[in-house]
Amino acid sequence: MIIINNFNEYRSLEGQMIGISAWHTIDQDQINRFADATLDNQWIHTDKERAEKDGPFKSTIAHGYLTLSLIPYLWKQIADVRNVKMEINYGIENLKFGDAVPVNSEVKLQAMVKSVINLRGTVKAVVEAKLLIKDHIKPAYTGDVVFLYHFKD
Repeated sequence: MIIINNFNEYRSLEGQMIGISAWHTIDQDQINRFADATLDNQWIHTDKERAEKDGPFKSTIAHGYLTLSLIPYLWKQIADVRNVKMEINYGIENLKFGDAVPVNSEVKLQAMVKSVINLRGTVKAVVEAKLLIKDHIKPAYTGDVVFLYHFKD
């Protein structure tokens, strides 16, 4: 894990692949809880029998938005950004979904710092995030995650 204490330390990482999180298994319970929380109970995510019979992946798959929602959890395994008053998940740019995540897949986040700029005291960091799926060639997605930080000093 990399520790980032201030703007200058963050900026020194521009252009670098800074790490990969641990593997995280997305099981059916997590998929079902996400479906309940988001009211997205489409059968391809929640109906095991129908997904095995009629679905293109022969199993249920994780919601694309579920995989995106893992970014903060997995990012914190890669970078410990300290000395902040506030951190904001500002957005995701250039997002492309590349592959479905079948139930019980293991995924991990790979992160590269693309840019870090100081906007009059607000630090805007753009991190290329790739969600890798174990034993898959293509990532689940690739996108530029934008974080805003207000460092204490």
